[in-house]
Amino acid sequence: MGDAFCSDCKRHTEVVFDHSAGDTVCSECGLVLESHSIDETSEWRTFANESGDNDPVRVGGPTNPLLTDGGLSTVIAKPNGASGEFLSSSLGRWQNRGSNPDRGLITAFKTIATMSDRLGLVATIKDRANEIYKKVEDQKSSRGRNQDALLAACLYIACRQEDKPRTVKEICSVANGATKKEIGRAKEYIVKQLGLETGQSVEMGTIHAGDFMRRFCSNLGMSNHTVKAATEAVKTSEQFDIRRSPISIAAAVIYIITQLSDDKKPLRGLDADISLATGVAEGTIRNSYKDLYPHVSKIIPSWYASEEDLKNLCSP
Repeated sequence: MGDAFCSDCKRHTEVVFDHSAGDTVCSECGLVLESHSIDETSEWRTFANESGDNDPVRVGGPTNPLLTDGGLSTVIAKPNGASGEFLSSSLGRWQNRGSNPDRGLITAFKTIATMSDRLGLVATIKDRANEIYKKVEDQKSSRGRNQDALLAACLYIACRQEDKPRTVKEICSVANGATKKEIGRAKEYIVKQLGLETGQSVEMGTIHAGDFMRRFCSNLGMSNHTVKAATEAVKTSEQFDIRRSPISIAAAVIYIITQLSDDKKPLRGLDADISLATGVAEGTIRNSYKDLYPHVSKIIPSWYASEEDLKNLCSP
């Protein structure tokens, strides 16, 4: 409802807006004061703050501050038919002549987004990986390097910096064919380049065995009770000087916990495979288990296993 001047009533009257027809109608005489009006409000309800910046009205796609034009450039679509006709036309020639300088960045950002989606990563990690790649690309020193390995390394570093680390094997599984060695070299190169730019070492974040525990347990389909015990055990294991990688310690703790449960998980087998779920070799898990075994009475929660149960564990 609102007020408007009605030419029939010769005064201001209350009007009714018919949104389906786009008409503004006088509530007293029924005269259509305005027809086919355009509704400039948003097409859906918003529960965000009332400020205009948060209202999702029809303003196009989101801007990207990492791109020259904010990611709002226009691309002329190809008509139906052969691409040769489009390239030979005047529109096609102007499209190629005014090529987007950020075309390479856009392609790289799409690749990073695809890898992030396949790993189930949050948007903050994807955005951090985009920022890292943009900094490296601005230095114009990455020409000739393996692009897939470079993008995978950016994602690996972003995961570390956001305290959501992923193993190199996990990153490698979505890296479009890039090997672990190539990703490792690309990571060292990026860290070096970013260090030269800022003049100080790049903060990568510390990896803890507990960072991988819930994901590994989920891959094995372990119960909540068992996951809780494994999480407590791996946290306690950090108090001891066990010189193994956090991933190996996490895998060894899972092996110990499952051996104490009714649902025992073998290192190798058809039904369950700790080595496959964690990405750690069977021999490495056994060696880590050997290092953890002397401290097992202090690592395993007392509410989960008794001393008698711990004595039944196989000696390494």
